[in-house]
Amino acid sequence: MFKIRKAKDEEPTAPGQGKKKSKVPGVMITQYVEEIPEGMSTPDFTRKPIALTIQEGKPAIFRAVITGKPTPTVTWLRNNGEIDEERYKIVHETSSGEYQLQIPDVSVDQADTYKCYAKNEYGKAIVTAALNVIEVGYKKSRAMVEIEPKDKKKEIDDNFWELLMSADKKDYEVICGQYGVTDFRGMLKKLNEKKVEREQEQERVVERLCNLKPIEMKGDGGAEFELEMSLRDPTSKIFLFKDGVMIPFEADTEIKHGLKQVGKKFVFSINGVDPEDAGLYQVEVDGVKIFSTDLKLPPVDFLVKIQDVKAEEREDAVFECLVSQPLKKITWKGKNVNLEQGEKFDITVSEDMLIHTLVVKDCKLLDKGIYAAVAGMTSCSAWLIVEADSDPNSAGKKKAQTFSLNLPTSKDCSFEAPPSFSVPLKMHNCPESYECYMSCAVTGNPRPHVTWYRNNVSLNTNSNYYITNTCGVCSMVILKVGPKDSGDYSVIADNSLGRVECSTKLVVKGKKPIQNYFSHLLLNVTLLIMFKQHLSFPHSSD
Repeated sequence: MFKIRKAKDEEPTAPGQGKKKSKVPGVMITQYVEEIPEGMSTPDFTRKPIALTIQEGKPAIFRAVITGKPTPTVTWLRNNGEIDEERYKIVHETSSGEYQLQIPDVSVDQADTYKCYAKNEYGKAIVTAALNVIEVGYKKSRAMVEIEPKDKKKEIDDNFWELLMSADKKDYEVICGQYGVTDFRGMLKKLNEKKVEREQEQERVVERLCNLKPIEMKGDGGAEFELEMSLRDPTSKIFLFKDGVMIPFEADTEIKHGLKQVGKKFVFSINGVDPEDAGLYQVEVDGVKIFSTDLKLPPVDFLVKIQDVKAEEREDAVFECLVSQPLKKITWKGKNVNLEQGEKFDITVSEDMLIHTLVVKDCKLLDKGIYAAVAGMTSCSAWLIVEADSDPNSAGKKKAQTFSLNLPTSKDCSFEAPPSFSVPLKMHNCPESYECYMSCAVTGNPRPHVTWYRNNVSLNTNSNYYITNTCGVCSMVILKVGPKDSGDYSVIADNSLGRVECSTKLVVKGKKPIQNYFSHLLLNVTLLIMFKQHLSFPHSSD
């Protein structure tokens, strides 16, 4: 019960079309008619084009083998751009039956998602494949270098040096290309100086550090990176940061961020990677940086969006979409509420993690409304229209499903919102040597990036302050307040739609004596309850 978004050369589809499953994962088939004459068939792929990673200047060929009777018409398209005869060549080899899209001389601007459509009078099939292009070297000529002023120095992002210090030498050129660094000799000199400083810092907490493996995607939709190290103090605390913000992790690898330790090997994992997980990950031991690795994900797009569905009471309604990159899970929303697998909803994903499906079971009139599929910052939405059953004899009985469907015009709806503080920071007065807990609540979509400041100095990478952000509740704890902690504290939340700030003041008083043993006991119990309810970080040994 869905309709595929029309390609540029497609004709309008008729009511009565339906879905049909292909034996090849990642292929979407739409059947135009309810019954196909004997000996005829809808198009299908027995061999689909695969994703290619090609070096710039080399040839690339997408290959597909397609069946269907009558013989389908095959069309190639790309997601962002045109396929012209000068740069592309479309070939059909009758001997092998292959349909090919050839790119004789691949360039960087041709990196994209490509789609192959096959269509005949009984249906159509679509499949996608990505082309990734590796840039080669630096194309700036010597003449161009001499023209540039010698005293002109480009500021280099600190993340550049963090990545280089944890990377293999074979990856230096790629990282320099990403950050636009062309002075390779100067880079190596400065990198060696920074490495010496870093190794001196690491010797305080680590006896041995080796086998640093950068983060990489896994076949199950997760990602992981690993390293081997021997700690000088086995009780040293290990922290994980993403873009400068500390994130909690546990030994249970089924949660979002996990840590598995086997002997001296530490494996950090991210379960169910989505676009928001992209960023710079850093491991610290007792405040000393140990390892940095960058998780980059290509932007996700809906190649086939969900379409409006019309169903009668007690029928099942099906929403289906096709994403440009494999995702283990996307977010489904109904009437602006997240939907979960259960008795009412059936949420599935294809074997190649490209086709995502939501089934609204046994529709009722209350189920009508807007439903949305969300992948990172990209979303698409459609209406579910539920009509009252006109047959009194079918009361209480679930109806058989049919292919017939009349679809109204799709209506998109945006769930984006600028950041705002639903609960701001409050003033704090705290006795010296006590613990101080600050918190606020932030809302916004895309999820805002939150930074804490004291006297206009960022605290996100300061290990003396334990900072967490759980479902928009942003907390900071100072385990043992001292006079130096007095000052103005502020929180800044920003996303692509805006930026907000709230602030407070911390006044540290002199040491406050405990009247008796029972007062001291009551205070500790109260603080313990507060930690249980609000905090999700490792405790200090203090």
